Amino acid sequence: MTMNIEDDKMPGISEVLEAAAHSLEMRKSSSQSIARMHEHGGSLAPVQLEQRRMIHREESVRPQADAFREIRTRLLAMAGQQNFVTLVVAVSPRSGGSFVARNLAAAFAFDEAKTSLLIDCNVRYPSQHKAMGIEATRGGLTDLMDHPAIGVESILYHTGVPHLRLIPAGSARESGSEYFTSFRMRTVIDSLRSRYADRYLFLDGPAIKGAPDARILADLADFVVVVAGYGKDTPGAINQALTHFEPSKLAGVVFNQVQ
Repeated sequence: MTMNIEDDKMPGISEVLEAAAHSLEMRKSSSQSIARMHEHGGSLAPVQLEQRRMIHREESVRPQADAFREIRTRLLAMAGQQNFVTLVVAVSPRSGGSFVARNLAAAFAFDEAKTSLLIDCNVRYPSQHKAMGIEATRGGLTDLMDHPAIGVESILYHTGVPHLRLIPAGSARESGSEYFTSFRMRTVIDSLRSRYADRYLFLDGPAIKGAPDARILADLADFVVVVAGYGKDTPGAINQALTHFEPSKLAGVVFNQVQ
C-alpha cells in the first residue's frame, strides 16, 4: 500500500510498507478502564494542535490523520484483542521519528474506547514535552528511574488531547542504556500496560544509527515501527536498520517527508 501526502502545514507520511501479521501471546487483561479519563484544562483547538505538528479530526489535516489511522488499523490487526507496546524509531536523526510517534499515539486516542500513553525514551535529546508545549516541572522517565519513590502518576502529563498522556524523558542523559536494560524499566512498562486493558503505549526512541538504545528498547516492545526520511535515508541504510530487530516485531516502515 502506498500513501502520498502533501501539506504545507505539517509533514506527512508518504508510504507505509512491509506490514506483517503476527499474533501476540495471549495475556491477562485488566477489568479496569480509563477510556473515560477525566481531562484537566480542556482540549487544544485544531490550530493549536497544528502548531504542535499534531493531527486532529478536522478537514484541514484529513490526509495525515487518515494515514495514521491506517497505521493504527494495521497494528490492531496484528495484535488481535490485546493492548500492546509500540516502539517508534527513526533510521537516522531528524527523519521524523518523534513526529510519527506523537501522531500515532494521537490516532489511537481518537478512539473513545482506547487511551494512549506516549513515553519519550530519547533521553539524550528529549523533545516531546517541548513539541507538545508541556512544562515538565515534575520530572520524567529518568527521574523515576533514579528515584522510584516519586511514583509513575507524578510524571503523567495531560497533553490537551483527550485520552492521551505523556511521560517526558526527564533530566537529559548521555545514554539510556543503563535505564532501558534495568529490571525497574521493564517493571514500569509492564505495569503501565497491564493496569488498564484499553491503554496503548508508544515509546519514542532515539535514532537507530549511532546508538544501541533503539535496539535495547525493542526488547520492551511488542511491535517496532521504523521511520525513514523520504529522500534522506537510502534503501541500504533502511535495510541495515531493519536487521537490528526481530522480524516478528517489525510492523512496517513509514516514509516521512522531511522538510
